[in-house]
Amino acid sequence: MFNKILIANRGEIACRVAATARRMAIKTVAVYSEADASAKHVSVCDEAVPIGASAPRDSYLRWERIIEAARATGAQAIHPGYGFLSENEEFAQACADAGLVFIGPPASSIKAMGLKAESKRLMSQAGVPVVPGYQGADQDPALLQREADRIGYPVLIKASAGGGGKGMREVEKAKDFAAALASCQREASNSFGDDAVLIEKLVQRPRHIEIQIFGDTHGNYVYLFERDCSVQRRHQKVLEEAPAPHLAAAMRRQMGEAAVAAARAVNYVGAGTVEFIVEQKPDGAMTFFFMEMNTRLQVEHPVTEAITGLDLVEWQLRVASGEKLPLKQEDLRIHGHAIEARICAENPDNNFLPATGTLHVYDLPSHVSFERGNTSAAATLVRVDSGVREGDAISPFYDSMVAKLIVHGDTREQALARMDEALSHTHIVGLNTNVQFLRQAVNTPSFTQANLDTGLIPREAARLFKQEKVGLPLTVAAAIARKLVEEKALEVHATTVGGWIDPWARRDGWRSHGLATRRFEFEFHGEAVTAVLTRLHDGALQLEVGSAAGPLRCVPVADGIGVDFAGQRQTVKVWLNQAVAYIFCALGATQIVVIDPLVHASVGQADTGRLTAPMPGKVVSFAVKAGDKVSKGQALAVMEAMKMEHTIAAPADGTVQELLYVPGDQVAEGAELLRISA
Repeated sequence: MFNKILIANRGEIACRVAATARRMAIKTVAVYSEADASAKHVSVCDEAVPIGASAPRDSYLRWERIIEAARATGAQAIHPGYGFLSENEEFAQACADAGLVFIGPPASSIKAMGLKAESKRLMSQAGVPVVPGYQGADQDPALLQREADRIGYPVLIKASAGGGGKGMREVEKAKDFAAALASCQREASNSFGDDAVLIEKLVQRPRHIEIQIFGDTHGNYVYLFERDCSVQRRHQKVLEEAPAPHLAAAMRRQMGEAAVAAARAVNYVGAGTVEFIVEQKPDGAMTFFFMEMNTRLQVEHPVTEAITGLDLVEWQLRVASGEKLPLKQEDLRIHGHAIEARICAENPDNNFLPATGTLHVYDLPSHVSFERGNTSAAATLVRVDSGVREGDAISPFYDSMVAKLIVHGDTREQALARMDEALSHTHIVGLNTNVQFLRQAVNTPSFTQANLDTGLIPREAARLFKQEKVGLPLTVAAAIARKLVEEKALEVHATTVGGWIDPWARRDGWRSHGLATRRFEFEFHGEAVTAVLTRLHDGALQLEVGSAAGPLRCVPVADGIGVDFAGQRQTVKVWLNQAVAYIFCALGATQIVVIDPLVHASVGQADTGRLTAPMPGKVVSFAVKAGDKVSKGQALAVMEAMKMEHTIAAPADGTVQELLYVPGDQVAEGAELLRISA
């Protein structure tokens, strides 16, 4: 076994690998960019080496620097994690040439299976069914357009060297193909250094089911069952679960054996995932097609660990050091059901636009997590894999995922209930996240009934987007309750300091005649709100918010503030970040802007003649020039942030006056990109 390994990655996967290495008494070396100098993964490893500037192409994709760091620190092997260099055959070969063990498959396997086009040809030759499409080497745009026309729309354009949903576009009509191809190629080039694409027929109502496989250097192979990853947005997975619901045992075995045959065909070693598209027929029958093979550990590997009780990173380390697979196929069993939710910094209500900012509050479920030492994944009811801490910043340079929340239960129904509870105890303040979206997703009829396919999110859109579960009365009551509890705490401190009571320090608004009233001003979902709080002579509180009026009761409790108003009684947690109150309770979470009457700056006003960057990133292209007339909703510019491209649309009709940047420029959030006149 190795004495020391280098982890050529960042974030939660670097922390995840380090946790297993620590348990196995293996020393670890972290690498980090300028943006990650104080990152969590740097602190959890035994050593750390800087490798370059913040952008991945200047640091985490510079494999020569990573190999130099391994040599300098005496590491014997390199674990690539996922993403970045994990499926780069040149890096795998460079490790071997440098006398280092690449903790993954040989370069030849990565080359054969890492390229989607090549792997499809290989599978077709092996008799595994593949989706109709084009995987040729000729990448002439005109030829690709003709092939798409031949296959028939809708089609899917996919980066041949891609993964993680990047470099992928659905095209419904022939007229949209050229623009989608260009965008796909740019994203593929930026993410993988290769702009080659393939085209395939878009299967209607597909399920995305993948098989976890493992091979060793002694010719042994197993499959560790399947994961259903059908719930996706922008072709990136949102929720994953194992085992796949409603999958017959015979089909599980058939898909597992096909996955092992694929691994044998390329002499695969280590952890890999063979991904299938499963087409569901109206009569309930299922047909599967080979889609691709990911020659690395997957983001969603924890659900497999949960149902098998195994540590897949430990298996990777043992196989890479020359050991045989710890178990044979007949020794493997499925125990219960597991679900994983990817918590991301993004705004689901704004087309999942990535978000950046500081984690002022990072309060996750208070359960023992895998990385804190529980080595039996099957016994972990709730697990959090995270690469950040409270106070850390989410930057625009890397993927938007903040953490992974994994739950396990004896049944799927139990796992669903446990996931809903865990998400309700996930409180993040400082930037937009998808936590409430995830909670709504696991409670949709489609997901609870396991009616799964990649169209689940658009099908359930009415239940998923722009949902307000807490409501105005309770939101205002919670914000005011926080203020009152804070004032009471200050009063107690002021009246007890020095051991004597100061009657002038009381803040209850008592007066000899009349009632004490206070006005509170808020903004809730863009609407101005006024609340009036009255303190009666007996000390009771009366609150009026719009049409809701009645007694307000609030008292500090062990897990927040107990609030009772307008027929609702909830325990709430409230954090104030700048002027925004973040409110969490069992019903859900919401935000409300607290207006300070002494501050005269207007809130929410927008200059319709300015188009600003919704997040920090790089300007990729402009679709217009000065003097062009544009219509509301028309695509004007493309920005790249968090390894994805985002289209910026016109907020209103008008004429472009001036472009203020050129493609390639880095811009800050809120930067004015161009001016439009009415």
